[in-house]
Amino acid sequence: MKIVKRDGHIVDYDADKIKIAIEKANTEVRGREKATKEEVEEIIKYIEELNKKRILVEDIQDIIEEKLMEFDKYQLAKKYITYRYTRELVRKANTTDQSIKELIEGENEYWNNENSNKNAEVVTTQRDYLAGITSTDITRRFLLPEEIVKAHDEGIIHFHDADYFAQNALHNCELINLDDMLQNGTIINGVMIEKPHRFITAATISTQIILAVTSSSYGGATISLSHLAPFVRYSYEKYYKKYKERNMSEEDCQKFAKQDTRKEVEDGVQTFNYQVNSMTNTNGQAPFLSVNMYLGETEEYKEELAMIIEEFLNQRILGFKNEKGVYTTPAFPKLLYILEEDNIHEDSKYWYLTELAAKCTAKRMVPDYISEKVMKELKKNEYGEGDCYPCMGCRSFLTPDRSNSLGNISKAKNYVEGKGKYYGRFNQGVVTINLPDVALSSEQDIEKFWKILDERLELCHTALQIRHKRLSNATSDVAPILWQHGALARLEKGESIHELLHHGYSTISLGYAGLYECVKYMTGHSHTDNGEGKELGLKIMKYLNDAAKKWKEEEDIDYSVYGTPIESTTYKFARCLKERFGTIKGITDRDYITNSYHVPVFEEIDAFTKLAIESDFQKLSPGGAISYIETPNLQNNLQAIIEVIKFIYDNIMYAELNTKSDYCQKCGFDGEILIDENLEWYCPNCGNRDHNTLNVARRTCGYIGTNFWNKGRTQEIKERVLHIDNKVAE
Repeated sequence: MKIVKRDGHIVDYDADKIKIAIEKANTEVRGREKATKEEVEEIIKYIEELNKKRILVEDIQDIIEEKLMEFDKYQLAKKYITYRYTRELVRKANTTDQSIKELIEGENEYWNNENSNKNAEVVTTQRDYLAGITSTDITRRFLLPEEIVKAHDEGIIHFHDADYFAQNALHNCELINLDDMLQNGTIINGVMIEKPHRFITAATISTQIILAVTSSSYGGATISLSHLAPFVRYSYEKYYKKYKERNMSEEDCQKFAKQDTRKEVEDGVQTFNYQVNSMTNTNGQAPFLSVNMYLGETEEYKEELAMIIEEFLNQRILGFKNEKGVYTTPAFPKLLYILEEDNIHEDSKYWYLTELAAKCTAKRMVPDYISEKVMKELKKNEYGEGDCYPCMGCRSFLTPDRSNSLGNISKAKNYVEGKGKYYGRFNQGVVTINLPDVALSSEQDIEKFWKILDERLELCHTALQIRHKRLSNATSDVAPILWQHGALARLEKGESIHELLHHGYSTISLGYAGLYECVKYMTGHSHTDNGEGKELGLKIMKYLNDAAKKWKEEEDIDYSVYGTPIESTTYKFARCLKERFGTIKGITDRDYITNSYHVPVFEEIDAFTKLAIESDFQKLSPGGAISYIETPNLQNNLQAIIEVIKFIYDNIMYAELNTKSDYCQKCGFDGEILIDENLEWYCPNCGNRDHNTLNVARRTCGYIGTNFWNKGRTQEIKERVLHIDNKVAE
């Protein structure tokens, strides 16, 4: 018999533990109230004769209490209940205290590898994690019902970001309305920031806005370079006027003004990059920032925007210097390059930018690519028009805006009536369902599968409602930069943000993980087989969307299906599955489960087939999705990248290429740092295994990680196969 503990772990049944617990209560009573040896044995015999394969520890304790009362041992039962309650309080306190102690001493594996872009040894990160441990404790004990905590602990669902949930005013991620803040001014820490008149000033102010916004939320933030483009022209006009006042010729005025403007753009972009990567927000890390590059967002300032995009790409190709002064790959900002008619063909006006993007991808793994063509087919706003806009962070996409019919509910100063609105919108949070657990719990009975899926979805729904209700208590005063000064809204002081949580203005995400393992267990096939497996996979995805649609219609809350980037949770889910169901070949025999709808990393498949298959699933993941392919070093074969880029434009909304860009500080090796059989990273040139002197950059689950990973994620990285053949790439 197996015992399911409160934290979801499964251990072997041990009768001695029952004897010890009753004996401790026995010492608190006298005479006939004491349980005899025979009575204790009878209780144990009763439990064992239930012949259960698995039983909750709470159920065993309930049985003990009932049996003691049957024996007329009411005082003893009372003492046992008191003992049980006291142990529960001690257990919870000890868990939190122990976590804090291990974090400070650097002994906690979870916190050391919780986020591949956070260094748990640094005091700023530790401060965030200390707050997170406290928040998680409060969340578990006071804010979530027991059924949600239990389901979370057992890996049935995952309640994301409990370490930020104790505060009722923190949301997940956002598209910053930078245009409104720069053009109409903003306020940061009580200081009025007026409209800048030069590009370099606008770039600097943007980084201050980014720091303030990401310190008031916990997910990814995105800005668009189109919002900076007008300031390039302002700078040009300033330089032109200077030379005109010197009575220089028209030709020279334009020539020197262009030179000065280009130099300012170079300096401004460099300042932006230095600021974003050197700043630390209240989450203990550099801002989790994405930068959107979309020529189609402006006609008036398209030339200026192209100049900024070119400079961002050039500087990213160069990289950032590490402690040894060697250029390496930074994690942020994440670059998003929109593929469109103006840049996708060799004869397009801005084709040179796409060639530069391909070169940057080969060297630094970014930019990621969004197809305007496919996105406009999938994302139709309430006016029936297709929209193209960036993700928030690594993969979170807002659903098309349907709040415009209500007018300008955010009171943004740059609101345009009759047009889809995306900048200034945000996500309320995520709860993820473990699909393989649904399948394994059904024991391959398809009718039972759908019944269990309904039950688990309702658990997720309850948890998401709790997220929403907690956030709905917030007023604009809790984060003025967000709600009063333009980043997300311009509400009055003391005004509730409640309306912004409804009507489709913001989304809330039903995450899912492990579609591959789920389908594989139920059918014996991968969901990529274009047959029985794919059919069930698509049916499950449609089922999730139907549930989200039903909730949305009933509550006017924009529930959306989201392919979760489960960085550390992939390990947790895998561990829980193994504990609950044992080791099942091809299903639970790894230390990770597959992210969202992805083709499993070990499945041999070519790049174009993978993207084509995943595009069908990406359509059914409207709240967030990204696909990727693994490649060898393609710096000498940019044409291979170009071909993939063109395929993305025609076939899939959002995808990226995972190249390798590592460095060993001890020997100067510039190539791929490897992983051995014990899941330890090492330099293939000198054997160095010191994480402090290895610069490793890997795409984790939509974004680049540079601070190493937990055991499960490391195994997943090790098992990734190439989707472009080395021979093709040479």
